[in-house]
Amino acid sequence: MRAASTEGAGMHFVFMGISGSGKTTVARGVAERLGLPFADADDFHPAANIAKMSNGIPLTDADRLPWLRTLAAWLGERERHGESSVLACSALRRSYRDILRGGAPGVFFVHLHGSADLIAERLRSRRGHFMPAGLLDSQLSALEPLEPDEAGTMLDVADSPEVLVEKAAQLASSALAADG
Repeated sequence: MRAASTEGAGMHFVFMGISGSGKTTVARGVAERLGLPFADADDFHPAANIAKMSNGIPLTDADRLPWLRTLAAWLGERERHGESSVLACSALRRSYRDILRGGAPGVFFVHLHGSADLIAERLRSRRGHFMPAGLLDSQLSALEPLEPDEAGTMLDVADSPEVLVEKAAQLASSALAADG
């Protein structure tokens, strides 16, 4: 685990990984447990992005750029209010994470990772989400794991959501205590 630089007033925990890794479930659980503002990046996608993904068409970097800038602005707004926050966002590439880090100085990534077979099974059983299981390969090929100089850690999604929330909440609590 590498710590985040926190020049500002808050720490911002971004739960990242491919679709089906449990980002929203774990991030929401951590936010609720710690009483932090939460956002799901999926809620920020414009209709055109959702339509593309719903039709099995992977997003391009050009599709993602305005979306990522909006998410960075959300982090920056929390920072300006002196709040720490939790965001569920795929953040698949280093360049995407760089944009998010541009919104607030204290961004810490929690990469939820697991086997392609486990994620595929989760995607097949998921209902009511616009991301089809057919886009798993494009997500896997786009994924760039955290680099040594990026503040963050990895958690294996083979653990239950409850265990992941517990582990991540403890990690975030410790980071917040060290920061404050």
